[in-house]
Amino acid sequence: MELSGDGSVTAVDLFCGAGGLTHGLQQAGVNVVAGVDIDPDCDFPFSHNNSAKFHLRDIRTVGGEEIKKMWGESGSHRLLAGCAPCQPFSTLRKAGQKNADLKWNLLSEFGRLVDETKPEFVTMENVPGLIRTEIFGKFVSRLIETGYRVDHRVVYLPDYGLPQHRKRLVLLASRIGEIHVPDGTHTSDQYVTVKDVIRSIPPIPHGGRSRTDPMHRTQALSELNLKRIRASAPGGTWRDWPENLQLDCHKKDTGKYYASVYGRMLWDSPSPTVTTQFYNYGTGRFGHPEQDRAISLREGAVLQGFPVNYAFAPHDDSFPINRIGRLIGNAVPPVLGRIIGEKFLQSL
Repeated sequence: MELSGDGSVTAVDLFCGAGGLTHGLQQAGVNVVAGVDIDPDCDFPFSHNNSAKFHLRDIRTVGGEEIKKMWGESGSHRLLAGCAPCQPFSTLRKAGQKNADLKWNLLSEFGRLVDETKPEFVTMENVPGLIRTEIFGKFVSRLIETGYRVDHRVVYLPDYGLPQHRKRLVLLASRIGEIHVPDGTHTSDQYVTVKDVIRSIPPIPHGGRSRTDPMHRTQALSELNLKRIRASAPGGTWRDWPENLQLDCHKKDTGKYYASVYGRMLWDSPSPTVTTQFYNYGTGRFGHPEQDRAISLREGAVLQGFPVNYAFAPHDDSFPINRIGRLIGNAVPPVLGRIIGEKFLQSL
């Protein structure tokens, strides 16, 4: 269901990143007026692709009165969105690193700003592992004690039309009535696939780039990795390779279980979860289904649900590939922002 923007919800996007959540909220008709992030690389993609102002700030130094000024005096319902960086809660991190990471407390900072501003609506998304943590439980309790009705659950994004096997924890809260995380819109036989979104993107060699789209560029492969990807079948593993191409770690007992690296994607399925290292053939199943290369920056972005013309840097062809990859991998898929925005607008 497409909703036209009527100014009934005005949002500030904390930890806004490259603007994925904002882009989706604006597609739904939410008036996002500002984004806040500590990463200067986020300024251009957020500001260039979205009708909102970027604020380069550490959220720990931002006060509630500043957020209120960003919302302005429009009289509309206010939404505070906060997708705190997920690294502290990721299953990929060692448990011993968690307490040492300052980002661990960013969800509490978000809760502080909710207390100081008391918007009508609150939303957040994060990695599924956060739901099992004490800090998330305290965040939810804090919202309920403040008068919010809260709903949260882990969602599987192919159910909402994202061509990517990705699960996220989504929370919606409202001070003015019941609110629920929306149900999916796609069944498994309707999932959007890799073929649906990247098949029409022109072929390029490994290490090459498109003349018409500077974001359509790829990491070069070594001669050994070129042999490996040529020996890889879509959906296969390194176990399909001749023994002389296998890594030493794969021959050890501890490495035999890590089959989801150095692989090709399948055409007729959603892609693997797009990480910040998706441009690197060896860090996951990020090989192109047919071409002998890892997927390009543009292909990673469209698998994250960004429009094919979304710009991530003033000069995409000269901006370091790892920095753009980080922006894309850390982004909230716009489709998630759109369904969240539609739900808040429908609740009115």
